[in-house]
Amino acid sequence: MIKTALKSLFLIVLTIPVIGMCQTEITLNDIHLSSKFRPKGVSGFQSLKDGESYCKFVTNAAEERELIRFSFENNENLGVIFKDSDIKGVDGNTIKYQSFEFSSDEKLILLTTQIENIYRHSFRAIYYVYDPATKVTTKIADDKIRYASISPDNKYVAYVLDNNLFYSDLKTGKRVQITKDGKKNSIINGAVDWVYEEEFSMSVGFEWSPNSDKIAFYRFDETEVPEFTMPVYGGLYPKQETWKYPKAGEKNSVVDVYVFNTKSFNLVKCLLGSENDQYLPRIKWTKDNNILAVQRLNRHQNHWELLFVLSETGDATVVQEDKSKYYVEIKENLTFLEDKASFIYSSEKDGYKHLYTYNFVKNKEVQITNGNWDVTSFYGINEKSGVVYYSSSEVSATERHLYMIKSNGKSKKKLTAGEGFHTITFNKGLNYYLENYSSMNRAPEYSLHRSDGEQLQILEDNTEFMSTMDEYELPEAEFLQLTTEDDVTLNYWMIKPPNFNKKKKYPLLMYVYGGPGINTVNNRWGGHYMWYQMLAQKGYVIVSVDATGTGYRGEEFKKKTYLQLGNYESRDQIASAKYFGNLKYIDSERIGIWGWSYGGYMSSLCLAKGNDVFKMGIAVAPVTNWRYYDNIYTERFMRTPQENAEGYDTNSPINHVEKIKGNYLIVHGTADDNVHFQNAVEMVDAMIEKNIAFDSEYYPNKNHSIYGGLTRLHLFTRLTKYIEENL
Repeated sequence: MIKTALKSLFLIVLTIPVIGMCQTEITLNDIHLSSKFRPKGVSGFQSLKDGESYCKFVTNAAEERELIRFSFENNENLGVIFKDSDIKGVDGNTIKYQSFEFSSDEKLILLTTQIENIYRHSFRAIYYVYDPATKVTTKIADDKIRYASISPDNKYVAYVLDNNLFYSDLKTGKRVQITKDGKKNSIINGAVDWVYEEEFSMSVGFEWSPNSDKIAFYRFDETEVPEFTMPVYGGLYPKQETWKYPKAGEKNSVVDVYVFNTKSFNLVKCLLGSENDQYLPRIKWTKDNNILAVQRLNRHQNHWELLFVLSETGDATVVQEDKSKYYVEIKENLTFLEDKASFIYSSEKDGYKHLYTYNFVKNKEVQITNGNWDVTSFYGINEKSGVVYYSSSEVSATERHLYMIKSNGKSKKKLTAGEGFHTITFNKGLNYYLENYSSMNRAPEYSLHRSDGEQLQILEDNTEFMSTMDEYELPEAEFLQLTTEDDVTLNYWMIKPPNFNKKKKYPLLMYVYGGPGINTVNNRWGGHYMWYQMLAQKGYVIVSVDATGTGYRGEEFKKKTYLQLGNYESRDQIASAKYFGNLKYIDSERIGIWGWSYGGYMSSLCLAKGNDVFKMGIAVAPVTNWRYYDNIYTERFMRTPQENAEGYDTNSPINHVEKIKGNYLIVHGTADDNVHFQNAVEMVDAMIEKNIAFDSEYYPNKNHSIYGGLTRLHLFTRLTKYIEENL
C-alpha cells in the first residue's frame, strides 16, 4: 500500500501543473474558517401584508441591526420596525434571538431563542412575543417548547411541550392543555414522528383555523414502531439515544388528525381511516373555517387523495385523487381560491409536472401549463387578473426561469433573462417580487421587480465579492451534454484546471448524488464549488453528471429507476466515466468518484460495478443496504423488501464488495439519525470478510450533515489528501 501511494504521488507531481505565480491559491481554511467565499444576501427580507412594502435588516452607524420597512416601488425607508436592542427580557437585558416571524396581521413578532436541535430539522426553544407598538417582550413559557404559533386573531399562541399540545392566552398567560397522553417514543400530539419529519419535510403538526377558534393537529401512535438505538459519546458511560425508526417493510405509526374547538373545548376525530396502513402528509384549512383539507397517500404512495373534513363532525369526503403506476408526490403547492369552490394543484398525470385548476363544486378541471418540461415552483394566482406565476425547467433542467400565464393556459410570458437560476420570492399581492439570480460562475444578485418583470432596483449585486473572486482567476464551469452507449443524453458540468492544456492528461474526479428527482447539474452558485476550484488548481478536472432518475425532464426519465434503485443510475455514471476517459485530455487510468448520502451509495456501487473504470471512490454517509433505510423514502421507489427482495439486494453496495479493486474511503458520523452508522459498519464488515482493502473515517456524535466546530475543515482536509494520494 505504501509503494502504491508513493507511486501515485510521484505521478501527481509529474503531471499536475504548478499554479501560476499570478494566481491566488485557494485554501481549505479560507473555505471553512472564514467568510471570504460567502457572498452577501438580503438578511431578513420579507414581503409585508400591505403588498407595497418589504422589510430587511440593515446595520446602523452604531453597528446594530435594525429591521426596516422599505417601499417596493421606490425603496423609500418607511421606518424601523424594531432593532436588536429593543428585544429585552424582564431583567432589562437584551435577548439574543435566532429567528423571527410576524403574526398574521404583523402587529406582533414571534422570536426564537436558545434553540436545541432534536433531529436534523426539528428543535425546541425558548420563545418570546414582541409587540412593536408597546415595545414589550413576553416570554411564552419557561420551558423549551416546540413550534410556537400565534393565532390569526393574536389572542393565543399554541405550542408543543412533552409531546402534548397547549395554547396560552397572550394577555393573561393562562395555559390550556389540549392533550395529556403524550409520551416519548409512544404518543406524539401536535408534532410528527421521525420519518414524517425526514421524508415529508414537516415538523409542525398543528394549524390554527382562519377564525382562530379551532386547532387541527396530528396524533401519532408510535407504540408498534421498532426502535433504533445509538450511543452518544462523551461521559464515562456513553448515553444511549433511542427513538422510533421504521425501516423498509416495518410497521409505521398509526396517525390520526383531530380538531379542537377553543370555544366549546370539543375534540373531534377526523374520520380518515387510521386503521389502514397509510400516510397523511399534509393538513391545511380551506377558505371555509369549517373545512379542513387532508392529503392522504396509500403505503405504496401511488394513490393520492385530497379529503375535505367537516370540523364539527369529522366526516371526510374525497374531492380529488391522483394515481401513477410508479409513485405520486404530495402536493406542496395546493392553493385554495377565494371563490371557495376551486383550488390549484400540480400533477404529473400527462407525463410532466404541470398546474391544474379544479372546481370541486362543478367537478371541472382546467390544465394551466402544458409542455415537455416540469413546473418547479408555483407562486400563486392573481385572482383579479387571472394571472398565474410559476417557475419551470422549460429552458433546461439545469436552469430555472419565471413565467406568467393566464389561468386558462394562454398568454404565457417568460419574465427572467440570463442563463442560470432565478429564485423568486413574491410579495403578498403578487405585484412585486425579489429575484435571486446566480449561475455557477456568478455570485447571487438580488433585485426587486414588478410582476411583469420590470426591474425596479438592485438590493445586492455582490460586486465586491466577485472582485475578490477575480484575484483567483477561477476557470469557468462549462455546461454540456453527453450521450451514453445506451443512447441516453445526459447533462453535465465540467471545471478544468487553470491554464488548461488540451495536450496534457489530467486526472478526473466525478461528483455524484443521483437520487430520484435530485439534480447536481444546476447552473447556480453554491455547493462545494470553491473546493472543486481548489482541486482544479491542483490539476484535477471535476465533473458532475445528472443520470437517469434525476429530475425536471419528465416523469418517465425520473421514475425509470422504479423498483430498481441504483441500476440505471450506476450504468449511466460508469458510461459517463468511460466517455470522459476517451477524451484526449483525461487520463483514463486516474478517474475517481465521490458522493454524500445517496451520492455515497452511488460512489460505492460505481466503484464496485465499474471496477475497470474507477481508480478511487469516496463515500460519505452512504446507504449500503436499502433494507437499513426508512420506509417512506425507500418504499416510495422500491415497495417493501417483502414484495421486491431482488430490487433491494441487487444494487445494494454491501452485496458487491468483492468487486472493489480501487481505493475506497468510507466516512460516517456515529450519531447519524438518518443514514445510520450501521450502514458503514456492515459495509466494512462485509469487506473484511472478503479481504477487500478499504480506508475509513468516522466522526463521533456527528449527524448526517457532519458539521460543527472544526469538523468540516477536518473532513475536507481528509477528503483532499485522500484524492491527492490516490488519484
